[in-house]
Amino acid sequence: MSDLTRDLDALRIEREPERTGVARWIVWTGLLILLAALGLAGWRWAMRERPVEVQVATVSVRAAGTQAAVLNASGYVTARRRATVSSKITGKVVEVDVEEGKNVVQGQVLARLDDSTPKAALALAEAQAEAARRGLRENEVRLDQARLAERRAAQLLQDRIVSQSQLDQAKADADSIDAHIAALKEQIRVAERQIEVQQTDLTNYVIRAPFSGVAISKDAQPGEMVSPVSAGGGFTRTGICTIVDMHSLEIEVDVNESYINRVRPAQHVSALLDAYPDWQFPSDVIAVVPTADRLKATVLVRIGFEQLDPRILPDMGVKVTFLRDPDQEAAPAAQPTTLVPKVAVITDTGNNFAFVIMGDSVERRAVKVGGSDGDRVEVLAGLRSGERVVVSPPPDLRDGSKVMVK
Repeated sequence: MSDLTRDLDALRIEREPERTGVARWIVWTGLLILLAALGLAGWRWAMRERPVEVQVATVSVRAAGTQAAVLNASGYVTARRRATVSSKITGKVVEVDVEEGKNVVQGQVLARLDDSTPKAALALAEAQAEAARRGLRENEVRLDQARLAERRAAQLLQDRIVSQSQLDQAKADADSIDAHIAALKEQIRVAERQIEVQQTDLTNYVIRAPFSGVAISKDAQPGEMVSPVSAGGGFTRTGICTIVDMHSLEIEVDVNESYINRVRPAQHVSALLDAYPDWQFPSDVIAVVPTADRLKATVLVRIGFEQLDPRILPDMGVKVTFLRDPDQEAAPAAQPTTLVPKVAVITDTGNNFAFVIMGDSVERRAVKVGGSDGDRVEVLAGLRSGERVVVSPPPDLRDGSKVMVK
């Protein structure tokens, strides 16, 4: 064992104390440098310029000869001829001959009410008139007999067979019958007028369409009571159906009174239905209603369609663009005009500028603006078609700032 121990001791390498200390110093120095580099990299990453999220719009060009917009608004399609058809009297519905969505023509029967009572009253008036006519014929016969008796009495008086008083009595009887005949004739005329009244009342039990159109609602059913006024709580209907004349459709728009000076009768309008956003149809201003709504500070404008279409329905939402009249176009408008959204142009101390996207950063560029075109503004200088500009720039956006498009 001692020999083995001596052999192992002979193989052990003796380390120099100086060299071991130098190696440890090199290792610690490297670690410190590495930590310093990592800290510097972390500080630079934390302090880096973060891109600003922005929304952009593309600079567009309005073709030469195209009418510019002067105002945008929204409204609804309305019908000038629209009626909830009701009856002139209160009665029970026995028949309804209309359905929603069906076309009706003027004078078409829409519903019938229970007419048993007016029919009985009409029959009574006709019977009274007939009784008066028969009484008239009877009295006419009696009048002929009385006149004959009067003439005989007059002849007998000449022969001194009867007295003057007998002749006077015969004449009085004839005159009485004649007066009774006149009264019966008047009664007949009254009975005939009563028949006409009952016939007119009977027609009120038949409800007809006042004009041609389309039924958009059916408000009553057989067995229900209808009345021209609300009566009987919620158990009495006030209408049979609602009819709309589809040829009377137009647009009603509330325009802010601050911009009503941009609207005039016969002005061209481009309309766009919310239900068909890709379909524009030309229209014209019919009239500007000469009164303002003091609560909403708006003025009602009526707009008519140049051509109606079956897809246009009452109460549809519509967006309209009032166009500038051709004679109001300025001379530069004959050339293509550059347009950008109004919210992309910033005004600072009387100067206008916009932020243009340049790669991953923005460039603040001075622009010269002209007139407005709805929600856009005409750019006379500073921008080119196809460039992208920042919409509603954030307050902290600066020239050269990094940006990220939303």
